[in-house]
Amino acid sequence: MQWMERITRMCLAIPGIVESVEGRRASVNFGGVRREVMLDLMEEGSVTPGTYVIVHTGFVIQTLDKEEAERTLEIWREILLNMEIK
Repeated sequence: MQWMERITRMCLAIPGIVESVEGRRASVNFGGVRREVMLDLMEEGSVTPGTYVIVHTGFVIQTLDKEEAERTLEIWREILLNMEIK
């Protein structure tokens, strides 16, 4: 199981990158784990392929710039390297 799949079973504010948008739905990649999410809480057109997002309960709730997303992902990698996940 990939490291990201292990932690995306809970809502942990992990950035994902939008791969595609169709209407008010988007496909988001969380480190190799893909999820279909809803865009209903975001302004129309604010989420496009390549946008980093935070998802909660299946809804995009925030967009992030690339630097912030990468910094957050690096912090998560460090946390996971220092703990045992069962």
